[in-house]
Amino acid sequence: MRFLAALFLLMGTPAEAAPLKVVASFSILGDIVHQIAGDHAEVTVLVGPNGDAHTFDPSPADAAKLAGAALVVSNGLGLDGWLDRLSASAGYAGPRVVASQGTTPRTMVEGENPKPITDPHAWQDARNGLLYALNITAALVKADPANAADYERHMQAYGMTLAMLDKTIREKIAAIPKAKRRVITSHDAFGYFGAAYGVTFLAPEGLSTDQEASAGGVARLIDQIRRENIRAIFIETMADPRLIQTIASETGVEMGGALYSDALSPPGGPAACYLCMFENNVPKLVAAMAKN
Repeated sequence: MRFLAALFLLMGTPAEAAPLKVVASFSILGDIVHQIAGDHAEVTVLVGPNGDAHTFDPSPADAAKLAGAALVVSNGLGLDGWLDRLSASAGYAGPRVVASQGTTPRTMVEGENPKPITDPHAWQDARNGLLYALNITAALVKADPANAADYERHMQAYGMTLAMLDKTIREKIAAIPKAKRRVITSHDAFGYFGAAYGVTFLAPEGLSTDQEASAGGVARLIDQIRRENIRAIFIETMADPRLIQTIASETGVEMGGALYSDALSPPGGPAACYLCMFENNVPKLVAAMAKN
């Protein structure tokens, strides 16, 4: 008996399973995965804080990050199409979840091209954020059924928080008269937010940051700002600020601060998580629209 007891002590307790390796295309998805998976997953983000998924150009080092991944999480809707090429070059053939699955895509026509373009920024509606989390939870449960109960418990708590956030946003926006709910941002990243919460967003650039604004379009926007006395003008943290700064200077409008649209801030910053992004943006938007 003493021999067996000593043997058990030498063997120690069984090692815990290694964390599930998950690769997320950009920082917002990475945070949602972390909120659901907790310590059960090792999350690698390809486009990190303050990064731009629209213009991201993957490197061989990024392909290496997919090696050994048990799950890859993408946004879909045309935002991270480069992930298809990256997966092929890395030889990744494992499971992949498109987080935006089940959302109702928005489309818009830009410039002289009559073909509608899909807006990929579905996460800007907190109700879509709930769908993202549900899709990610289902994928985690399938990839790691041993920890399914934890994933589902985390999802329940996170879902309740998202529902409360959506309600709070609606209440804060509703306090602003409809005629004042007009905002200028760098590019068209807030269409889903606007449709969900009743705000009109105008932008010199299109849906993607790699599109250049036309001189005529900028001139018309400046005229509209002056004509409608729009005071809510914002820089987006991951966009080139020069154009929107020029528009603010031309119109004499004071900038309303920085909004987080396509990326989170680094840890310790004002928008280090998906929920934190709304907590940073909404008070700034409300305060600026009140001045319109």
